Amino acid sequence: MSIFRRRTRIEAKTEDELRAMRRAGLVVADTLQRSVERAAAGTSTLELDRLAEQDIRAAGAVPSFLGYHGFRGSLCISVNEEVVHGVPGERVLRDGDLVSIDCGAILDGWHGDAAVTLVVGGRDRGSAADLALTDDTEASLWDGIAALRAGGRLYAVGDAVEASVEAALERRRAQGSVSSYGILEDYVGHGIGREMHMDPQVPNYAVTSAGPTVPSGGTFAIEPMVTLGTIETRTLDDDWTVVTTDGSRSAHWEHTVAVTDRGLWVLTAHDGGEAQLTSRAAPFAPLAD
Repeated sequence: MSIFRRRTRIEAKTEDELRAMRRAGLVVADTLQRSVERAAAGTSTLELDRLAEQDIRAAGAVPSFLGYHGFRGSLCISVNEEVVHGVPGERVLRDGDLVSIDCGAILDGWHGDAAVTLVVGGRDRGSAADLALTDDTEASLWDGIAALRAGGRLYAVGDAVEASVEAALERRRAQGSVSSYGILEDYVGHGIGREMHMDPQVPNYAVTSAGPTVPSGGTFAIEPMVTLGTIETRTLDDDWTVVTTDGSRSAHWEHTVAVTDRGLWVLTAHDGGEAQLTSRAAPFAPLAD
């Protein structure tokens, strides 16, 4: 066995390849938008999944998740205490459910991957704790993305996510709406390109290592998962659905991001991430078509 550890290699994309990934990312963005609109009380997760598959294929793409290591859906739909990898089925959504929808699509060989969390029936149906959880998890996603720089430390993402969640928790405790947050450590972000999951892994929490250097042309799926309680999870008998061991609810937000020497381009956001990045004084740098 070698005593040397190999350096993690991060694949850099050309500008044309980033444009191709943007097209895949927009298929994901469109599909998620429609899925959120359809996620009403009385709708089954299987129905949402079937309609999403139709959307993806109508755009000339194919679902990334369907058949991946045997997964039986085009979406991962995780409800309440389900954190991630929820398998679509006969479960019917109810007002007040906290639902994360994770979508992946492949177009011309390139992947896009993103996730959102919503309250079924709208924000008026959500508890103060659930609304705080999803809002703060989304904010931590954007804080993590904003920490990315070409030539910078990849693991600065996790530093920023954890700092964001901790600051939010302090505010929520003062308000009396939330008593604890937990950032999952067993599930992390990843590189992405011609494969859905590529090196390197991207922790959503602070670690002692600086991690690899971010190259210009690097593309990453950043995806914090935060709970209202424990970070401990277990997998259900379907071998996919991950739930919190204490039954606490969770939120999951994700975007696929490209990093260039000019700045950041969020490939799975309709506006490319402009609003969220500029509000954080992060460089927004889309490529021209």
